[in-house]
Amino acid sequence: MAFRTWQVSKIQYCEHVRHEIALETEVVYPAEQLPDQPPRVVARRCSNAMVCNQLDQPVCVWCGTNPDHNPI
Repeated sequence: MAFRTWQVSKIQYCEHVRHEIALETEVVYPAEQLPDQPPRVVARRCSNAMVCNQLDQPVCVWCGTNPDHNPI
C-alpha cells in the first residue's frame, strides 16, 4: 500500500509574518510491490498558511492566495 507523509522541504524567514516558517510538501511513496517508481509530490503548503489567509492582502503561492509570488 502507498504511504503518504508531509515533509519539511525548507525552513526560511518570512518577511510578511516576521518569523521563520516551514515550507512542506506532501509526498506519496509507492507500495513495496512497485519499488522502481519514484516518490511523487502531491501538494505543497506553508506552516503559517492559516494565519496568512486571515490577513487582508495576498501573500504567496504556498498559502494559495497569490499565484504570482513564489517564495523559493
